[in-house]
Amino acid sequence: MDAVSDLQSALRRYWGYETFRPLQERVVHSLLNGHDVAVVMPTGGGKSLCYQLPALVLGRTVIVVSPLIALMQDQVAQLQQMGIPAAFVNSSLSTAAQKSIIDSAVRGDYRLLYLSPERLARYDTVAWLKRVPIAFFAIDEAHCISEWGHEFRPEYRQLNSLRTNFPDHPIAAFTASATRRVRQDILAQLQLADPHKYIVSFHRPNLRYLVKCCQDQNEQDRLLVSALRAHAGENVIVYAPTIARVEETVDFLEEHQIAAVPYHGQMDPATRKRNQERWMSDEVPVLVGTIAFGLGINKSAVRAVIHLSLPKSIEQYYQEAGRAGRDGEPAECALLWQEKDTSLLQFFINQVRDPLEQKRAAQRYFEIKNFAESHQCRDRQICVHFGETPKWESCSMCDVCSDPPEWFVGRRPGARPFRMPKFLSPAIDTELLDFLRQWRRRTAIQEGTAVTMILQDASLEDICRKQPKRRLDLLNVTGIGEKKAERYGFGILRALEQFRHGARADKQGAITESPADETIRLLKAGRTFEEIAAIRGRQVRTIIETVAELVEKGRINFDERWMSTETRQLIEGAAAQIGLERMKPIKAALPANIDYPEIRLVVARMRHEANAASRA
Repeated sequence: MDAVSDLQSALRRYWGYETFRPLQERVVHSLLNGHDVAVVMPTGGGKSLCYQLPALVLGRTVIVVSPLIALMQDQVAQLQQMGIPAAFVNSSLSTAAQKSIIDSAVRGDYRLLYLSPERLARYDTVAWLKRVPIAFFAIDEAHCISEWGHEFRPEYRQLNSLRTNFPDHPIAAFTASATRRVRQDILAQLQLADPHKYIVSFHRPNLRYLVKCCQDQNEQDRLLVSALRAHAGENVIVYAPTIARVEETVDFLEEHQIAAVPYHGQMDPATRKRNQERWMSDEVPVLVGTIAFGLGINKSAVRAVIHLSLPKSIEQYYQEAGRAGRDGEPAECALLWQEKDTSLLQFFINQVRDPLEQKRAAQRYFEIKNFAESHQCRDRQICVHFGETPKWESCSMCDVCSDPPEWFVGRRPGARPFRMPKFLSPAIDTELLDFLRQWRRRTAIQEGTAVTMILQDASLEDICRKQPKRRLDLLNVTGIGEKKAERYGFGILRALEQFRHGARADKQGAITESPADETIRLLKAGRTFEEIAAIRGRQVRTIIETVAELVEKGRINFDERWMSTETRQLIEGAAAQIGLERMKPIKAALPANIDYPEIRLVVARMRHEANAASRA
């Protein structure tokens, strides 16, 4: 395959794309010509294609350094479905499986081989890699190598040995969020030789940044519900600061008839994966997660990303907010924070023992705090933070530069109506899109794979626009290459035919029982807090908080079996002396073995009784 003339052919045949995104083709040519490169592209900008396509064209192996096992597995599965030989070596594989892949790699069987930075630093790995026909090394999430980066990982620092161990092989560094200082550190640590540098603008013209300091959680919750109702039926990510807040938020939304699923690191892996799939496949529109969610998530039609606390850095916020609007269509990025967030961030900074790292964390804190409190264009602040100097002063979209949406502030007298800009996509039949999404969801279940392994949202939308009649027509659909057309062509065409004959999608995500009602039902059935937590996929503390609220509202009675009489009496005595407003002073007055959940339950009953007495 001629390295230059066949680029367009490979792009069409394997990826199903007619054209490159900004800077992609130039990056590919640099790698084909053997140069080191440093690439900064926003989330969703198409970084992976920049090293995957050269691997295919050169016919040799590209070694990809990736930080997460799940990320490796997803990318390899996608490549294999496209007909591109790829594999990974990590701890999830047996020793025999690893040996088999290594033997195949030495024979040159793979175009892409994914490794973790820890694996690449091992002496035995370096030894067998020297027998592999390597084209170049691609470092994904390269900002992790910098101590000034917001996600510094010490294991990435070991990648500075690449130049020593493989002096004749080009190195390509890719990241979505790196300040000028971090970019310089990446170049120095990897010892890139006269690299070709490519930086896509940090300005995302389709994203609307909205920042508000909320008085309390009640205001935050009210705005959240208003935002989700404004985006009803659309895909939304909500970032919560803690695991407890994730679960509380999901229950709160379901009480307001808004279907949502939780995602956090302490969930059972199978449940976490299932929740992600339900959101990815549009079965449930809202996903509430901690920052554990998002890396490598490839969903283009996210219409809003909402943060419920102040992030640790502008880089973190930009990366997470940037998961909205990857299809180029308008999307909102709302940061709903509280003053207490600053105290929490300062507390975490004070826990850092290394003086230099503490200094760096403090600097990131002041930058994000200034961003949130300032009255300057949000978009411009982000661009300037990353070393870009826009020629414009106002983005005409953020809450500073225009009138915010009604859900954000309510309609103010004399406010100018704001219209989100319309971009390229013509109108599509939403009923057909829903039907194709249902076909994709069922196909993924049958194959035991993720919906994104079948087709991306952009492909489904293009099918709606082009209405292909033959399998050959599918090759004109964005994101459908030869392998995809061969594998799913019959199913797609059959689904289109069924729709033309009146078939429609089943309604998904209806809430039949509220979290509170489900908890009440399970309590009446004699279930323990632990059993209810397991059934509902929640932490025990979250269930107890729900029960306490129900007791306080008088919807259920306090059950004497929840704790010993002695414990209950001790809590009642302390609360009677100290008052019912705050839990911390009551906790301080009690023996150390009595914890907050028990205190919360007793105080809930006492508050209910006090309220009832005041009304009598």
